[in-house]
Amino acid sequence: MRLIDTSAWIHALRADGDSAVASRVRELLETGEASWCPMIQLELWNGARGDHERRVIKQMEEDPIELEMDGPVWTIANALAQSARRTGKTIPATDISIAACARRHGVELEHADRHFATLAALSA
Repeated sequence: MRLIDTSAWIHALRADGDSAVASRVRELLETGEASWCPMIQLELWNGARGDHERRVIKQMEEDPIELEMDGPVWTIANALAQSARRTGKTIPATDISIAACARRHGVELEHADRHFATLAALSA
């Protein structure tokens, strides 16, 4: 299973998205390996452009496995945030919480966002 970040979903949703990223997202959906979390859903709904994207997101709501953002996710997120700050890195809280969710559930992240490479190198 792989947690698909908003950055990868966007490539799959948009005609001008990176075809390699979009292909990986489609493959994860087709094989039943796709997952997302409430933070990613919120980012997608918040950034949806027009009726087409809203329809696609609505249709997608039943396909990916939803990973819970429970108490341990937030504990990991707080530790990641502190670790990032200690190393002088400024990373959006949304990316920190998504990375923490992936760590909590022991899944890899499918993304197109440089912040996740930075987070992967940090200990929580």
